[in-house]
Amino acid sequence: MKMIVAVLVSSFAVGAAVAQTTDQSASPPAANATRSEMAKSDAKRDSAVEQHITELRAQLKITSAEESQWKQVADTMRENARELDRAIDKRDATIASATAIDNLNSYSEIAQVHANGVKKLASAFSGLYSVMSDAQKKEADMVFSHGDHEAKKVASR
Repeated sequence: MKMIVAVLVSSFAVGAAVAQTTDQSASPPAANATRSEMAKSDAKRDSAVEQHITELRAQLKITSAEESQWKQVADTMRENARELDRAIDKRDATIASATAIDNLNSYSEIAQVHANGVKKLASAFSGLYSVMSDAQKKEADMVFSHGDHEAKKVASR
């Protein structure tokens, strides 16, 4: 069960990182962004999420028999990214005038959206994981093992 949670957290964390990626070439802060810039940012996020979903589907070797369970996982990942993006946009819209308390509260809201998303993804992924072959489960466990994360931590010391 701990491994399933690790898999889900990893998957959501990647989605969250994608959702938080900003266009470094854009000079105005999000609070001053035009609708066009926000639409471009949303399209960029959507594209990155879709790319991640496609790569994950290939890594996990999802079969046609698993397609309905995979669709639930992919849809959950998309919705989680949108919800996280909305929470970040909300924070960005008020950051210029935010007090320290406002900042802490807005960060708390983002963290709560993330936690809620992980719970939803855990539920969706557990259905898929339960029908995967042993080989697929092993691959999923490897994909989300965070082995490279530990190596990076040690190397940075």
